[in-house]
Amino acid sequence: MKKAFLFLGVIAAAAVAGGATAWVLTDGAQEHVTYIDRTAATVPSAGTHFTSYQADSYPDLTYAAENAVQAVVNIEVVQKVEVPQSNYGYDPFLEFFGLPQQRGGSEPRYQERRGGGSGVILSPDGYIVTNNHVADGATTLRVKLNDGRKFDAKLIGKDAATDLALLKIDAENLPTLPLGSSDALRLGEWVLAIGSPFDLQSTITAGIVSAKARQLGAIPNDFSIESFIQTDAAVNPGNSGGALVNTRGELVGINTLIKSQTGSYVGYSFAIPESIVRKVVGDLKEFGVVQRALLGIQFRAVDQDFLDSDEGKEAGIETLGGAYVAAVVEGGSASEAGVRKGDIIVAVDGVKITEASTLQEQIAKHRPNDKIVLSVKRAGKMKQIEVVLRNKAGKTELVTKEDVDVVEALGGQFADAGEKLCRQLDIRGGVQVVGIKSDGLMARARIKQGFVITHINDKAVRSLADMQRMTDKIRSIDGVYPTRNGTGRAASYTFVD
Repeated sequence: MKKAFLFLGVIAAAAVAGGATAWVLTDGAQEHVTYIDRTAATVPSAGTHFTSYQADSYPDLTYAAENAVQAVVNIEVVQKVEVPQSNYGYDPFLEFFGLPQQRGGSEPRYQERRGGGSGVILSPDGYIVTNNHVADGATTLRVKLNDGRKFDAKLIGKDAATDLALLKIDAENLPTLPLGSSDALRLGEWVLAIGSPFDLQSTITAGIVSAKARQLGAIPNDFSIESFIQTDAAVNPGNSGGALVNTRGELVGINTLIKSQTGSYVGYSFAIPESIVRKVVGDLKEFGVVQRALLGIQFRAVDQDFLDSDEGKEAGIETLGGAYVAAVVEGGSASEAGVRKGDIIVAVDGVKITEASTLQEQIAKHRPNDKIVLSVKRAGKMKQIEVVLRNKAGKTELVTKEDVDVVEALGGQFADAGEKLCRQLDIRGGVQVVGIKSDGLMARARIKQGFVITHINDKAVRSLADMQRMTDKIRSIDGVYPTRNGTGRAASYTFVD
């Protein structure tokens, strides 16, 4: 059956948690592993406006619900959308009789499109986390608090790769939600989903943690990071950006999407874990952009499918678990540290790698220039490799708001131009536009789908990797449009402030 994913935003210290372990490989051992307990806070953190926690006085989930709901907000989104001019002043009935009429006008026309989602207050001075797909492209963002007050919100920053955004409202002494630990969540643990499904503000549903580290391929971004918490708490359109809360009233995730054939809840919902939220929100608040560290490898999870594949048989791998390094990016973090093709990464900083999403999540917690230790199996022997993480440009420096995410700024989806297309257009390489978003540079420049980008700012772009490493502001784009007769038509675009 066809799979369907629905992003839910838009509508038309210190006790030890039992059972959690990290996998630590002892130095010099070949197959020997040691399991250690991982500590996680189980005593609730003190969010503002919380009553004191007395477990015996609160039945079931009422403590978490009554307190956490105060810090979850409704977000109204207004988008100003340009309407094609051909829709105005043209009547096919008049055309049938040959009567003159005027098509469109000289000035663009716009209409407002309204939608909504949810958000969570993280600080008393008004910082609010929500989903990127809730805030993306908004002309106006308006926040309604649980007590009924309304505020206009400013977008501080957003990150398409994790589907998170940070807003700010001008208010003080607001109720907040403390951050819990998504790492400490256990399968079967009770959680609450709080948000505004179908614009019903302050709706609370309950469920359990059904699975962790789910990777769905649902975030449409080349650097997407997915390690979702799966629950069976009922969520629906409008829940996006709302809180996933544990029984202690702590935020453990941001509700993001459902998997459904109908577009409505049928039993499964997914949340971004707190470990990723904490990192992304901290970066957006401090820098305005996410400090993304990349390991610089292509890898496959060593599961049964991999063992049964030609690649797995050729590599001679017989044991499940870990991430098989299929390729190493030249000049990247792993390459500089000595990681090789064919290595199997079994742990990152002592955390066992069982799924591809687990490796993504562990790297996503870090910034460029951070150091991590990879436990790597090579030719049957275990090695500990220290890696200094780098950004997408292959540098250890932190990026600033002035550094541009070229792919996001262009606003579209891209793919490497294949050998056949390159021969047809007589080019050495390029990136083809396979989709265009409404709010990017390409849309404003009227670039059409199918265009092959060969240069940005007079620098050659021969692959998607070349484009992704660029950080300068886009001043010009050169490329070729494939034509029906099998040749190409050159085109250039220049952008001014």
